[in-house]
Amino acid sequence: GRHEFPFSFQLPQEPLVTSFTGKYGSIQYYVKAILERPAAPDQSVQTELQVISHIDVSSPALLTPVLRSQEKMVGCWFFTSGPVSLSAKIERKGYCNGEAIPIYAEIENCSSRLIVPKAAIFQTQTYLASGKTKTFRQMVANVRGNHIASGSTDTWNGKTLKIPPVSPSILDCCIIRVEYSLAVYIHIPGAKKLMIEMPLVIGTIPCIGFSSRNSSITSQFSMDMSWLALTMPEHPEAPPNYADVVSEEEFSRHVPAYPPPIDCEEQLCCPVFAYIQEFRFQPPPLYSEV
Repeated sequence: GRHEFPFSFQLPQEPLVTSFTGKYGSIQYYVKAILERPAAPDQSVQTELQVISHIDVSSPALLTPVLRSQEKMVGCWFFTSGPVSLSAKIERKGYCNGEAIPIYAEIENCSSRLIVPKAAIFQTQTYLASGKTKTFRQMVANVRGNHIASGSTDTWNGKTLKIPPVSPSILDCCIIRVEYSLAVYIHIPGAKKLMIEMPLVIGTIPCIGFSSRNSSITSQFSMDMSWLALTMPEHPEAPPNYADVVSEEEFSRHVPAYPPPIDCEEQLCCPVFAYIQEFRFQPPPLYSEV
């Protein structure tokens, strides 16, 4: 007949490397069941098991901003046309799939050529076996900026580059490493491109709260407003009574005598503004009443 036997296994306490399948190698986990039969070959079946080693991008090491700058002289020997300078910055080092990376960059074109700034995310796979190393590098996302004419500058104030669905970074495996970098580069006609690369870590646990830039602004604001907590009373006082501020003599000088009552038909003929002065100096309600 049919028999079912439940099994359960506890994963090891030490961190397991994230499942990964690359160009020259893979990291895979399987659950395998074996049925031993006397006087007959054993039967077995296996099912692949996906394992993810979590990386929290909220760790202090991954919240630090990254800044790079570089300059290149366009031309050779005595035919140089001028330098092209590039500086770029990202607010933090760690991001997750689906996040958009804001890029801050300044490009100055002092050469005589038309240049184009670009940005891209590169994935680098490194395989180590038998004392040899093999590397595979591919672009997973890119964005393009506007052309910059000779003698002009351009600024990226948070130009976004979205991270596509990719495998998380693998940094602690002895046979396979998966690393990422954000490259900001300039295509220069007739010359090698000017490129700067900033390391990226693709994590699994997203950053909760503000980014490093917003956190610094918030902390600065709270520090500057710390004096307010020292001067604010715990229970605010009630506003003063109207009679304590305006004397009776001044009140009577501004409030005219109430006119004798008239019937409704005459009231409709009179302008409404004639009766507004009666309420102009009415005392405000006490704080306890509100």
